[in-house]
Amino acid sequence: MRISDLRERITLSFGDSWAASFAQDIALSALGSITVNEALAAGCEASEIWRAICTQCPVETERYRY
Repeated sequence: MRISDLRERITLSFGDSWAASFAQDIALSALGSITVNEALAAGCEASEIWRAICTQCPVETERYRY
């Protein structure tokens, strides 16, 4: 998965107004309590990050899962 695909799925799942805040402010426990932006900066794969988001927010991401 490309980073742009990850960002698009986050936007589709959480909406335009909340997507950037989600990526910056919400820590994902499956990634060791780091944010999406921190995970990307650390070199995590976009697909791994997306799976962590799906695990933590199953209702919001239901339509866009693998």
